[in-house]
Amino acid sequence: MTIEIVPFVDSDAERWDAFCKLSINGTLLHTRRFLSYHGERFKDLSLILLDGGKPVGVFPAAQSPAHADQVVSHPGITYGGIVHEGRLGGTKMLDAMGAVAEHYRCAGYHSLLYKAIPHIYARAPAQDDLYALFRLHAQRTRCDLSCAMDLSARLQRSTRRKRSFKRAMTAAVLSDDPGLLGPLWDVLNGNLQRKHDARPVHGLDELLLLRERFPEQIRSLCALVDGRVEAGVVFFNGVAVWHAQYIAASERAYELGALDLVFESAIDTASREGARYFDFGTSNEEAGTVLNDGLYRFKSEFGAAGVAHEFYELPLKA
Repeated sequence: MTIEIVPFVDSDAERWDAFCKLSINGTLLHTRRFLSYHGERFKDLSLILLDGGKPVGVFPAAQSPAHADQVVSHPGITYGGIVHEGRLGGTKMLDAMGAVAEHYRCAGYHSLLYKAIPHIYARAPAQDDLYALFRLHAQRTRCDLSCAMDLSARLQRSTRRKRSFKRAMTAAVLSDDPGLLGPLWDVLNGNLQRKHDARPVHGLDELLLLRERFPEQIRSLCALVDGRVEAGVVFFNGVAVWHAQYIAASERAYELGALDLVFESAIDTASREGARYFDFGTSNEEAGTVLNDGLYRFKSEFGAAGVAHEFYELPLKA
């Protein structure tokens, strides 16, 4: 196989997204409809991989905002990686990864930060890229820990989560009305400010734009107490995985166990709609070197367990 590398241009967007839809490991994060919400925030370096003139892979990437000599796949999303339809396996992936590396080396870049797609997001085994990175002498530089549930083999829910859910059933009501995103965002901002002196990655305007672009995949579920939003989750969903992108709860919500009501309802819906995994998201700080154990235990008590998000740095200098 001889891989031809073609830089992405805007006119490729429709073909790119059609390829992602048919791929075995692409998610909404890899689509141009999602990536384009960043506007001109990043210098795009995305690639299309061709074999015999036909696409066999796409690679979302951009120049690192912190290091002008580094390519990141991708700085604006949680994970990047080579998206493919199942034809890039074994030595074919070695060829593809080598061609990507050579393209960026010739363009003057010194390293590639590769944010691998966690295995649960693939609809079939697709970790040939990790082997290719090993063969090319890439080094794992970071590892975050997510907590996810196999919906067909849910682990035992803790007694604490059962008690909290029972308490919430009499105290809160649920709503999936997208019109509640504003009040939910107020709760989220207050939550992050109170606990971490931080703000959400997305602004409300950005989230509303993404929600408009992906109405079936970006959803929210809120818990209301006395008519007021006190807790909720924003989900970025795919075919195989429901992912809790943002989790918010007020002090009152924690007292009443409102998040338990939200999560149990969402888990039930995800299962009924045919998802395989339910991902509560990562619980790390300081570039993966610190685990927020309290947050991780809260998530795991629903019957979930660890999934690694791996980052590799591939040197490109000759």
